[in-house]
Amino acid sequence: MADQGQQVHDLTPEDVSKGMADGRYLLVDVREPNEVAVEAYLGAVVVPLSSFDPQDIPDPHGKQVVFACRSGKRSVTASLAAQAAGLAYDKHLAGGMLAWKAAGLPTKTGG
Repeated sequence: MADQGQQVHDLTPEDVSKGMADGRYLLVDVREPNEVAVEAYLGAVVVPLSSFDPQDIPDPHGKQVVFACRSGKRSVTASLAAQAAGLAYDKHLAGGMLAWKAAGLPTKTGG
């Protein structure tokens, strides 16, 4: 079996928001707890990158896992780490929380 290399697919905030609303995506926020306490994605699960273990990601129950962070860098790192662990989690929110807010999508503030 040839290794095609790992790839991470960019999704727009609108794609992710619609996918979550449709029940297709599980958003995994890899930001740190102090960041999430200030502002969080609605409906996301938090698995901080500083202690990231792909096994800590809850069972998505048929949904596709999408990683998210502040700007889109740590989410790529998390996706590659999950793929290296044998999980087919190859999607992330391009632009992260910055793009999410720029798109006018809702967040939860103050923890």
